[in-house]
Amino acid sequence: LLLLLLLMGMVIPTLHSLSQAPARLLPCSLLPIIICRCHSNGGLHFSFGFPPVAGGGFSGVSLRPGRRCSGFSPKPQHSAPRFCGWSVRLLIATCSFHSGSASVASAASSSSSIVSHVCEAATTRQRQSSEILRIREALLSRERSALEITEEYLSRLRDIEPHIKSFLFVSEVALKEAEELDRKIAGKEELGPLAGVPVGVKDNLCTHDMPSTGGSKILEGYRPPFDAAAVRKLREAGAVLIGKTNLDEFGMGSSTESSAFQVTCNPWDVARVPGGSSGGSAAAVAARQCACALGSDTGGSIRQPASFCGVVGLKPSYGRISRFGLMAFASSLDVVGCLCTSVMDAAIVLEVIAGHDSLDATSSSKEVSQYAATLIPVDAMKSRPLDGLRIGLVKETIGGGIDTAVSSAVAAAANHLEGLGASISEVSLPSFSLGLPAYYILASSEASSNLARYDGIRYGPRVCANDLISMYMNTRAHGFGAEVKRRSLMGTYALSAGFYDAFYKRAQQVRTLIQDDFKSALKDNNLLISPAAPTVAYYIGEKVNDPLSMYAGDIATVNVNLAGLPSLVVPCGFGSGFSEHLPVGLQFIGNAFGEVY
Repeated sequence: LLLLLLLMGMVIPTLHSLSQAPARLLPCSLLPIIICRCHSNGGLHFSFGFPPVAGGGFSGVSLRPGRRCSGFSPKPQHSAPRFCGWSVRLLIATCSFHSGSASVASAASSSSSIVSHVCEAATTRQRQSSEILRIREALLSRERSALEITEEYLSRLRDIEPHIKSFLFVSEVALKEAEELDRKIAGKEELGPLAGVPVGVKDNLCTHDMPSTGGSKILEGYRPPFDAAAVRKLREAGAVLIGKTNLDEFGMGSSTESSAFQVTCNPWDVARVPGGSSGGSAAAVAARQCACALGSDTGGSIRQPASFCGVVGLKPSYGRISRFGLMAFASSLDVVGCLCTSVMDAAIVLEVIAGHDSLDATSSSKEVSQYAATLIPVDAMKSRPLDGLRIGLVKETIGGGIDTAVSSAVAAAANHLEGLGASISEVSLPSFSLGLPAYYILASSEASSNLARYDGIRYGPRVCANDLISMYMNTRAHGFGAEVKRRSLMGTYALSAGFYDAFYKRAQQVRTLIQDDFKSALKDNNLLISPAAPTVAYYIGEKVNDPLSMYAGDIATVNVNLAGLPSLVVPCGFGSGFSEHLPVGLQFIGNAFGEVY
C-alpha cells in the first residue's frame, strides 16, 4: 500500500507535467511507457517513453533520499533509432541500417524493476529521410515558403530552449533572410543546395551579424567583421543561419559544462550532459531546433556529442574544410564538421563547405567529391550490399574502460553489418593507449600559444590596471574559465625550457606511431569501427570536479584527430539499466580524404 501511494504521488504530478508539455515536443496520441527502477541509494527513478513512431524519446524523474522529484523533461521530436534506414556510403562503406519492426524495449526482468510496461507499443519505424531534401522539395513545390519553415523552427526553438539551453544567441535577421529567399523563389532564381534550411552555428565560428564569443567571457559581446569560411559557404548555398550554439569555452571540454554562459542539457534527459564541446549543436539538432548545425572537432568534439544525443556527426579529414574564422584551439588538430539528422544531410553539408581556401594554408586542394550523389537509397540496394567490404573492429575500444552496454550495442552493430555482407575482424592498434596522454600534451601546448592573443587589447572586455602586465593578468584571470586556465598552464609547462623534449617532442613521436598504426590497419581493411564514447551521457555535475575522468571520455576519438582521418558517427542502439533510454553512437573511420569510397 505504501509503495502504491508512493507511485501515485510521483506518477500523477509527472503526468500533469506531461500534459503541459508543448504539443510539438510530445505527441499525446499514444500512451507513454512508464518504467520504475530502484537506485542503489534507496531512491526511485521513473522513465517515461514514447514509441519511436510517435517521435518521442525517454525522460525521467528521480526521487532520492533527501531530494525532491525532478520534473518532466521534454524530448526531441524524433527518437534515435537502433538502426535507422540511412544509406551510409560516407567513409568507405555502403551500409543500410534498418529498424525493422522495432519494439520499444521492455523493462529489464530483474529485482531492480518494480513496474514493467504500462502499455506496449510495437511499431515499425519509418525510414529516416533527409530533412534538407524535404525542405527543398517543399520550397520547389510551393507547398511551404521559406518564411513558414523558418518560423516553425524558431517557434520550436523558443518552446524548447528554456529546457535545453542549446543557443547562446538567436539570429535577429533569420526571418528577413527567409523572406529574401521567398522573393528569389518567386522570381524563379536558381536555389542553392541548402536553400531555406535553418542551420545552427557553433559559437567558435565567426559570424559578422551575430556575437562570436567562443563560450568565453573574454570575448563577451565580440562581433567579428567577417564570416568564417564555412559560414560564408553556408550563406552562399542559401542556408538560413538561425543562431549560435553553446559550447565548452574555446572548445575545451567534453560536456558543455565549461561554457562561461550556461550549461546545455541533453534532450534525451535534461539531467544529463549533451557531450562537448559541440554539445549545443548536437542538442539543437536532436531537439529539432535546427535542421543541422556546424561544429568543430579537436579530439572528439563533434562525435562524442553526436553519440550522446543520438544524431549523425561528421568529422572530415584534416584540411578538407577551411579553418579560416574558426577560433583556434589546437591548430594541428582542429577541423570544422557538422551534426545532422541523417547521413544524406551530412553529405550535402560537407559538399557545400568543403574545398580549398586561400585564407587557410592548411586547407587541401584535393577535389571535392559529389558526396550526396554517391549515396545509394536503401530501396535500390541488394540484399547483401556490403559483400566484399572488410571492416576492422578496433580491439582496444571494446575492452576495459568501455561501458558494457556500449560494447554490447557496438557488437550488435558489427553483427548487423556482417549480416549485410561485410567481413568483420578485430584489429589491434598497439599505440592506441598512448593517444590520450599525447593528445592532451599536444592540444594543451598549442592552446597555450593560440590563447595568448586574448589579452584585453585586441579582443573583448578589458580589466583596467595601473600597468600593462597587471592589465594582462587581470583580464585573463577574469575572462578565462577554470578549464581554459588548466590547459593553458599544462601547455605552457610542456613547452617550457627543460621539458620540451620530455613532453612535447615525445608526444609528437607518439603521434607518428599512431598514424603508422592506422595506415597499417586500413591497409588490410576498408574501414574501422569503434564506439564513439566509452559511456552513454552522464549526469550534469558528475565529472565536473574530476577532469581526469572527463578526459578519459575522449579515449575512442582523440587518435583519429592525431592521425588526421575522417570519421562518421551514427546512432546504433541504446544503453541498459538506468540508461536504457540513452543513445549509443558507432564510429566509422576511413583513410585520409576517404569520406566517399
